[in-house]
Amino acid sequence: MRFSLHHSLIAGTLLGGAVMAHAQSRPAVVELFTSQGCSSCPPADTYIGDLAQRRDVLALAFHVDYWDEQGWRDRFGLPEAVQRQREYAKNLRLSSVYTPQVVIDGRDNFVGSDRASIGRALTGSRSGGVAVALSVHDGDVLVDLGEQQNDSAARQKGAPSDVLLVAYLRTAVSSIGRGENAGRTLKEFNIVRGFRSLGRWSGQKQQYRSRLDSLPPDATDVAVLVQPVGQAPIIGAATIALR
Repeated sequence: MRFSLHHSLIAGTLLGGAVMAHAQSRPAVVELFTSQGCSSCPPADTYIGDLAQRRDVLALAFHVDYWDEQGWRDRFGLPEAVQRQREYAKNLRLSSVYTPQVVIDGRDNFVGSDRASIGRALTGSRSGGVAVALSVHDGDVLVDLGEQQNDSAARQKGAPSDVLLVAYLRTAVSSIGRGENAGRTLKEFNIVRGFRSLGRWSGQKQQYRSRLDSLPPDATDVAVLVQPVGQAPIIGAATIALR
């Protein structure tokens, strides 16, 4: 796989500072699957921008590329986004993928512009799981994971998790020349520019690292998701600004 700040769980936002998402309270992870070629997507993109301002939410926009054949090539489209969306469709027993789609914490599925339903799903705190600490030091992004904590992670005991590094662009403006959104200027938020696994985690304290120069040059932030293999519900998340 290739390759937001929000939250009461973040302590420190400066380059070189550390960010800790405590197991007792982590952000809700909102993944939007969207495309510049989809006329139904701009309201969902705008909503992601609103959610990105919340301290209790980690919002990420995955641009898919299967709309490109309709006449407009989304410059942010990633084949990996399609693969991730298809795996969610299988896990959530959906008949097909669609845009705009929101998946919350890897477990709940909504139409991306359905603010009422998504808002209800975001109520309450996310507890349990694993503490995730992010920092930048000597040209590396460092990821420190704690041990498994109480119920949420205990259910996954014995099942390894993927440690996923997500590099994203905080905001961008695009003028659309063709397709369903032809003539529109779209403002988009927390656009995933790179997505890959740093390795597996089996429940013990462990550190991972990635060189800053290995990230897409337009990335402004990175997030880490800890997700049991097979894209099961997410058990850890944190984010840090690069600039």
